[in-house]
Amino acid sequence: MAWQDLPVFTALDQLVELIERGDPVFVRWSRGPRVDLGRTEASKDGLTGTELPGLSANPLRLEDWWNGRPTVLWVARRLYDYSHLREEHGPDVRPWALTGEEAGRGPDNEPLVRRVRPVAWIAESVISEAEAEVARQRGSWGPMRRPPRIPGGPSDTPGSADGERHGADGEDGPPAGGRRAS
Repeated sequence: MAWQDLPVFTALDQLVELIERGDPVFVRWSRGPRVDLGRTEASKDGLTGTELPGLSANPLRLEDWWNGRPTVLWVARRLYDYSHLREEHGPDVRPWALTGEEAGRGPDNEPLVRRVRPVAWIAESVISEAEAEVARQRGSWGPMRRPPRIPGGPSDTPGSADGERHGADGEDGPPAGGRRAS
């Protein structure tokens, strides 16, 4: 499938269905697969510049300890945890779902994925649904963030090992209007 033809998930349940099939699904916040896969499927450690053996991504696979709780809440939380990246790193940074194999862990303990297969863009409507699901919960928590640790230094944001995931490279987003994936 051509990257410009990548479908767009427009509802949270589409992502939930994908995860419930049992595939190793990940979400990546970046300028898209064209940029990410055009560079040998590797992220870079933002601190040292070291090339990592895969793309930094966030896992969406259910953990065993989740014990039958709703998949929709799990997925909503995973999307919500990193939703701040769209504001922090520019309007051209978007989430997209992918599958692949875990090649290791990055400096922030995030999976590094190789043999990446793009699945779909994740529309803003999905993020809005995730935020609404989180808002219905009783607990108090928010998107994952770390304050700067070094005066004048870069923010120590989760995934900061991967500058390109945070929008350092150019990529056209999903096609205008997108296409709902089936």
